Amino acid sequence: MYRLIAEEPLIASLMLGAMGFGLLYGWLRSGNKPTAIAGLVFVALIPLAWFIADRIETDREQIERLIYKLAEAVERNDHNTAVSVIADPELESLARRELQNWNFTLAKVTKINKIRVISDTYPLQADVEMIVKVRVDGRVDRAIQNVQIPRKLLLTMENDGDDWLITEYQHLPIIGGPDQFSKFGAERSTAPSN
Repeated sequence: MYRLIAEEPLIASLMLGAMGFGLLYGWLRSGNKPTAIAGLVFVALIPLAWFIADRIETDREQIERLIYKLAEAVERNDHNTAVSVIADPELESLARRELQNWNFTLAKVTKINKIRVISDTYPLQADVEMIVKVRVDGRVDRAIQNVQIPRKLLLTMENDGDDWLITEYQHLPIIGGPDQFSKFGAERSTAPSN
């Protein structure tokens, strides 16, 4: 119920409204005063549900806000901000090298397919799958100029106090497995485990 109120206030409001107006209708048919009071209480809870939803930021909402902030940083070619939330220094270095190969004129999250917060882990972890669209110019390979590319981006995130950090990432074509631009996925899958 907490998640429903915090993340879906419209659904909570519709439920409260249906109960409230149903009880008010019952009062009109029966004249029972406690039924009318209960109906008014349910109707009065509707603005409270919106107030609570506005004041509470859930883990999913915090992750979503972070994703859009990082997309803006990538679009500005602000690589320091873009990699600042990567937990592993080796992974951060890899991401920085990938970003430095491109000049971004557009970086947009077109769809967040899922943000799954795994509540039975400590610290909390989340899996994120999204579709992004970038327009890039190659800095190393000048043959790629002003090309718009959609990619699927997979993130694994971990909660660190009030912040969420990226512990793994992989970008793929929209359909299919890793391609020549999915270096991280290919390196990660063929890397020997310790």
